[in-house]
Amino acid sequence: MAMATGSNSGGPMSEINVTPLVDVMLVLLIIFMITAPLMSHSVTIDLPTANPKTKDSEVLVPPLDLAVKPDGSMYFNDHPITELELKAQFAVDAQRTPQPELQIRADKSTEFKIVKKIIGDAKDAGMVHVGFMTTAPAKE
Repeated sequence: MAMATGSNSGGPMSEINVTPLVDVMLVLLIIFMITAPLMSHSVTIDLPTANPKTKDSEVLVPPLDLAVKPDGSMYFNDHPITELELKAQFAVDAQRTPQPELQIRADKSTEFKIVKKIIGDAKDAGMVHVGFMTTAPAKE
């Protein structure tokens, strides 16, 4: 608390020291003066237009469904599968054109290292489209 030294009252001063406020405002002004011109530049690019009548949109590839239970057992399209069979399936599906998406459904209590190994095996086989399936939140 600042004390009055030049007056006879000896009570606390009621004036605010504005020097730190001015310093902060000047720094903010300089920052905004430097960054404002950078925000006005935009890069113009020619984006492709979507045409729903092309052949690419007519070819729909069904996704690959992989369910993983907490004990590590896996089910590929609702059929039990071993790790070696899964790697072979990844190698086959990675060569397909267009490549299907691998959708992983893992139980909540499944250890992440199991899912991480599956993702690594898919990546090693050349799979680029990997997704995770979840359930919708409960409506209240």
